Amino acid sequence: MRIYRKWLETTVNKNYSEMGLDMRPMGKPKKGFEKRYTQIFNIVSGKEKQELSIFDKLKGKKLKSKDELLQEWFANQIQSYETIKAPKVGRDQEADEWMKKNYDETVHKISLEEFMAEQKDYYVIELAKEKDGVPIYKAFGQDENVLRGEFLRGCVDIIGKELVAEAWGTKLADETLDYGRRLSNAADEIAKKHNLEHLKTQRNAPDDDSNAIANKLHIVYSVAKWLIFYGKNGHGYEADF
Repeated sequence: MRIYRKWLETTVNKNYSEMGLDMRPMGKPKKGFEKRYTQIFNIVSGKEKQELSIFDKLKGKKLKSKDELLQEWFANQIQSYETIKAPKVGRDQEADEWMKKNYDETVHKISLEEFMAEQKDYYVIELAKEKDGVPIYKAFGQDENVLRGEFLRGCVDIIGKELVAEAWGTKLADETLDYGRRLSNAADEIAKKHNLEHLKTQRNAPDDDSNAIANKLHIVYSVAKWLIFYGKNGHGYEADF
């Protein structure tokens, strides 16, 4: 199973101009784990201190290590691959068929049966049903649903440095949704001025490379759509740079 990097980092007051950025959707909390999910996130991020109640101390309980906290955090999540409805090898026939088509004995040097066993639980993001969670501007060498936030750097002149720089901070779902909506609103204002409102619903990048405004606007809309999708569905994102 694909998983994103098992660490958290906040980026408040860091100089985004020196750091390349990938935006990786985080898992969302399972039902009943929402409060603890946020608590662990804040503890690991250094925003909150870990404390024990008097009763816990009397019982001999100890503070958990960072690794123990992360183990609990990851164990109680629903992965983003499920949210985008990506079929999984060993569970979904379409994923099995896709993987078999990608089997080449001369490349893998193992039998088809062994190959399929190795790929069990692999999510085929290329077949995901929820396309808004699979970006056009993908991160190189990462999962297909990881967005290359670095593209926003070239949009500073149309939406401003402050709004762009926010992308370099890891966010939980509510912040992710809010940021996506503000990016979309900023793009709407520019689109109206240049008669480019159609870009809001256009998935692929504009064909005309000479129209700088259109290309930058499409990037902003695409990032906003990705953020809104994950934020609405309970996922935050990790800023990886």
